[in-house]
Amino acid sequence: MTAQTLLLGQTLRFAADPFVVGPDAAIHDSAGGALIEGGHVTAVGHGADLRAAHPQARVVDHGDALLMAGFVDAHVHYPQTAIIASWGKRLIDWLNLYTFPEEMRFADPAYAADIAGRYLDLTLANGTTTVCSYATIHPASVDAFFDAARARGQRVVAGKTCMDRNAPEGLRDTAQSAYDDSRALLGKWHGVDRLSYAITPRFSPTSTPDQLAALGALWAEHPDCLMQTHLSEQTDEIAWVRGLYPQARDYLDTYESHGLLGANGLYGHAIHLEPRERDRLLEVGAALVHCPTSNTFIGSGLFDMAGLVAAGQRVGLATDTGGGSSFSMLRTMAAAYEVGQLRGTALHPAQLLWLATVGSARALRLDGRIGNLAPGMEADIVAIDLNATPAIAQRSTRAQDIWEAVFPTIMMGDDRAIRATWVSGQRLV
Repeated sequence: MTAQTLLLGQTLRFAADPFVVGPDAAIHDSAGGALIEGGHVTAVGHGADLRAAHPQARVVDHGDALLMAGFVDAHVHYPQTAIIASWGKRLIDWLNLYTFPEEMRFADPAYAADIAGRYLDLTLANGTTTVCSYATIHPASVDAFFDAARARGQRVVAGKTCMDRNAPEGLRDTAQSAYDDSRALLGKWHGVDRLSYAITPRFSPTSTPDQLAALGALWAEHPDCLMQTHLSEQTDEIAWVRGLYPQARDYLDTYESHGLLGANGLYGHAIHLEPRERDRLLEVGAALVHCPTSNTFIGSGLFDMAGLVAAGQRVGLATDTGGGSSFSMLRTMAAAYEVGQLRGTALHPAQLLWLATVGSARALRLDGRIGNLAPGMEADIVAIDLNATPAIAQRSTRAQDIWEAVFPTIMMGDDRAIRATWVSGQRLV
């Protein structure tokens, strides 16, 4: 018989979407437990009942910590780890002054390996168990990231970033080499262990129509893969796209006309969408990824969470490291709450936790495997200390229910709130 591990603590799982049915979509047990076997959750219930039913299980008691699915970060740039929190620029300046010089360093496989390991360890320390990351144009940057994730047993998604114009010479590929490199990397890594490949044009301004068409052709050949890119992040970016693609109906059309719009598409930011773009994204079932700390840090705008979710769009949540200013999904949830307030809609703690787990897993088409604490799911679990700092503890002790207890940690928490991170049934933090 496979060894069993029983985690004890408060448990929180989702039986439905809190954006649809409200906070009752979540099921909380103040003395719950989760049974792990063979890297999967096999039972969730009251802790005493599980202990009695499985006396042979190794027990790990997390006390009053909150056990829930590990966080899922649906849009990151792991190569920007070392330049996170760089001062004061908007998107295009950010790319030219910070991002592109740093990404050129990833031609060195040793440097790529160092940053990949550093990034994954930082995110694991913050309770994030799955990420969807851009690499650089260098195939070695993809290899480094997947190698590091595989060593940790993580489920991750990543792809080679493709750019053949409006970037430094050392960061440009071609339409053909983007296709060839991406195809080779996809064949090497997609479906290996817990790894998935995403076809990755950075965004329309750094790809010629020929390159977008080549990547669209690759996606048509491998429709089960995700495709990730950026969409309508800043108004000056949109104007730039309009000048580069004068025949396009709108920004989304630059992707659509080249075969890069579909149900497995991930479109980061999506702040300044036209009505046609909203309609088409909804019609094809694509996913939008909200990056609130990034959007405020570089002055992009306020994502319309309430309007988009009410319309039926699939939405995930992301740090957008390193334009985003934190590795923590707790801080990202706090920023999403603040952006919602500025748009006139207060997101409930249940909705914020859903976005950071099930919502992002749904965006990545992985919600059948990760994102919830439920039988059959992969055992990626975080134990959250709801009294991690004196400031949080003095507020949470006054809580009348689980939502009042968890909300101070969402708003003020960081890596100190992460008591443990379990990946595929193994405790890594």
